[in-house]
This record gives sequence, C-alpha cells and structure tokens, in this order.
Amino acid sequence: MFEKLLLMEKKYEEISVRLSDPDVIGDNKLYTQLMRDYKYMTPIIDKFREYKKAKNSLDEAKELLDGGGLDNDFKEMAQEELVSSKNQIEQIVNELKILLLPKDPNDDKNVVIEIRGGAGGEEASLFANSLYRMYTMYAEMKGWKQEILNANPTELGGFKEISFSIEGEGAYSRLKYESGVHRVQRVPETESQGRIHTSTVTVAVLVEADEVELNINPTDLKIDYFRASGAGGQHINKTESAVRITHIPTNLVVECQDERSQYKNKDRAMKILRSRLYEALQQEQNDKIASERRMQVGSGDRSERIRTYNFPQGRLTDHRIGLTIYRLEDLLNGNLDEVFDALATADQAAKLANQEQ
Repeated sequence: MFEKLLLMEKKYEEISVRLSDPDVIGDNKLYTQLMRDYKYMTPIIDKFREYKKAKNSLDEAKELLDGGGLDNDFKEMAQEELVSSKNQIEQIVNELKILLLPKDPNDDKNVVIEIRGGAGGEEASLFANSLYRMYTMYAEMKGWKQEILNANPTELGGFKEISFSIEGEGAYSRLKYESGVHRVQRVPETESQGRIHTSTVTVAVLVEADEVELNINPTDLKIDYFRASGAGGQHINKTESAVRITHIPTNLVVECQDERSQYKNKDRAMKILRSRLYEALQQEQNDKIASERRMQVGSGDRSERIRTYNFPQGRLTDHRIGLTIYRLEDLLNGNLDEVFDALATADQAAKLANQEQ
C-alpha cells in the first residue's frame, strides 16, 4: 500500500506543476482531466503526509527510549509520544484503506430518479409526492439543480409516477443507495376511522448517461406523438406534444408529456431512456461477476424493501444497516446526510471486508 502511495505522491506533485503550465491551461480537456485527478488524489495525499508525520514522531520516540540516559520525566514523555503515535498511525492506516478503495466511476455523475406509487392506491401516490419533495429539498440544500422530466399526477395531489433529474457534483454518490421499496405506515387523510395503513413506493436511481457514453441507433427507436393529458383526463393542450419512445431491441418504453413543446418532451424522454439503458448495461456487467460477493448495501434492488417511514412513532428505519432515527419530519424535509453517511460507511466497511478476504 505504501509503495502505491509513494508513487501517487510523485504523480500528484507532477500534476501540481503541470496545472500551472500555460499550455495545459490552454487545453481545456487536458486541464479538466488533470484537475479531476488532482482533486481525487488530494485527500489521499494529505492523509499519507499525516501518516509520514506520525511515523517520524514514532521513530523519534523509539530512538529516545532506545538511547537511554533519560530522566524519569523525559522517559515518561517519550513513552506517551510512542503510544500516541502508534494509535494515530493505526487510525490513519484505516482511513487510508478506505480512501484507496476503488472509486465508483459514476459517483460524480448526475442522476435520474423515478418514483412510482406501489401498493396502497391513493395513499401510495401521496407518499410518492412526499419522497419527491424530500429528495428535491435535499438537492436544494446541496445547491444542486433539479428538473421534472415526466409526471403522472393524481387529483388529490399525489403522483402515480414521477421522473426527475438532479444535477450536481457527487449527486450519484449520495443518492445511489435509494433504489428499492420504501414503505410508509401512517393514518391516511382519506381514512375516517383513524386506522394506520401500510403503503409502498418504488424508487429507482439511475445514472444520467450522455450521448457519448451510450450511442443509440435511431433506427432502433419507434417514436409516437399524442395529446398530453392531466389528472382526471383533462387535456393539457390540443396539440400532439406528448412523446412516447420505444427502444425496439429491449422493448423499453418511455413517455414524456410535461412540456407543451414536442421537442422538449422528446429530449427529456431520450434522457430517461439513455439512463434506463445504461442501468441495464450495468446490471448485465454485474450479473457476469455474480460469483463475487456483493456489497451489503448494494445499489438497491427495486424489489427489495429498504426502508420504513413510521409516522405514529416519528421513526425512519433503514433495514439494510439496522439504522433507526426518530426525527422523521426533519428527514422528510431533506435533512438526509445522517442517513446517507451511515449507508456510505456501511458500504465502505463491506468493501474493506471483501478486500481482506
């Protein structure tokens, strides 16, 4: 590990010099790539330099103790420095192992989130809206941009389904664990007897793939145009602005009708289609390495119940890592970092355990 770190430090210093080179600054593509590498390596090199400093302190303390001739006070100070440095080194080494874990290449990408009401009828649709609000409030706190791509609203203010994009640095790294079945337990507004109902909502977090990453052959697409309609069947407009795109080889179908512009709806439908196809390719790659141990947290199977939101108890429970937090309203207002941090930590621990086996 330390040989690798020494080589990385050398490369880091070389990149640092190159970033000041006018020729590199003038080459936008090269400069962006070098800056990305520099940014990735900075926390690792900073931690490695902490390690080297602690190692020097340890060596000096050992040298003093081995040399002898110290009075009791100096001997005690050297002994304390030895123990402190050992503990510090142990902690830094563990942190370096985590920093050196293979980085998910999608972590810095934008995402497309699809939320669909599951079991529970109108109550599930209302909770789909609550989850949409939760994620968009979190995005707002992070300074990220969000845009609705397609929505199928209900008359009571819920969503049968809604697709939206979130654009921002590290969006996928924070939101990737949200795919799966989210269960809500509460008394619905439509329930006159005050009984607690259980409903489910499905969330899928997809990497937003661009045209360079995923080349779709236009001849593989069947595109239909139709009139958009809203809740209750009321026509939003009288022109055929809604778009339905079918990817013939996979039979994937995407619809968009949120915009009055046919062009905008087509553009948004293609964004969703690319993300779904990219996810299918990733799943295919994962299936090829299925013999390897999977992460405990994982990217989230859509059929897996991952979380329960219990309103009477004000409780959120994430079933994958056994996390329970009694601040449900606060979490639904977008304050999700505690949950996401715990999921990321569990993911890292699982990866470390797999590496050491």
